Amino acid sequence: MNLFQTEVALQSLGPLLGGLVLTIELTLIVMVLSLIFALLVTLAGRSRFAVLRWLVLAYVEVMRGTPLLLQLVYIYFVLPEFGVRLNSFTAGAIGLTLNYSAFLSEVYRGGIQAVPQGQHDAAAALGMTPALSMRRIILPQAIRVVVPTLGNYFIQLFKDTALCSVVGIQEVLFTAQIEAAQSFQYFTLYTIVGAMYFLVSFPAARVVGYLDRLSRRGYSRRPR
Repeated sequence: MNLFQTEVALQSLGPLLGGLVLTIELTLIVMVLSLIFALLVTLAGRSRFAVLRWLVLAYVEVMRGTPLLLQLVYIYFVLPEFGVRLNSFTAGAIGLTLNYSAFLSEVYRGGIQAVPQGQHDAAAALGMTPALSMRRIILPQAIRVVVPTLGNYFIQLFKDTALCSVVGIQEVLFTAQIEAAQSFQYFTLYTIVGAMYFLVSFPAARVVGYLDRLSRRGYSRRPR
C-alpha cells in the first residue's frame, strides 16, 4: 500500500503553497506589530502613573492567563455582538498581536532589568532625562540581550498561526484540511504540511541560535 500519493501531492501543492504564503505573511505582520506594541506596553508599565501601570498589568495577566484560541474566538465571534465586525485576517492578526505583545512585553522588561544599574546612574550623571537615557542607553543594550528570546517566540508564532483556522483563515494547515476532506489522502497532505513547517522553522531556529551566540559573545566582551 502506497501511503504517499505523488499525484495528490502535486495536485495539492499549489493550494498548500498559497496557504504557506498566507501563513508567512500573517507571521511577519504580527511580528512587526508585536515588537512595537510590546515595547509600548513595557514602557507604559514603567510609568509613574499608577493607573497606567495597573492597566498594563491587567492586560498582560489576562492575555497570559487565557488561551490564545479563546482570544481569537472572542474577537471574531463575540465582538460583533457589540458592533465590532472584523474580517478573518484582521481578527487573526489582532488576536495574535495582543497575545504575543503581552508575552514579549515581559521579555523586554527582563532585558531592561538585565542592564546594570550603573548604566542608569551614568546616564543620569550626564544630565540625561529618563526618556533620553532609555532611548539611547538602556534600550539598545536590553534589545541586544533579548534578541534570541524574541526569535524563539516568533518561531512559535509561525506555528501558532494554525490556530487562526478557527476564525476562517485558510493558512497552510487549514488548507490541508480542506484538501484532505476532498481526497481523503491525510497522510500525503499532512506530511507535506509538516515538511513545509520544518523547512521554514529549522532555518529560522539556526538563525536564532547564531544570534544567541553572537549576543553572548558581544556581552562577554563588554567592558565592566
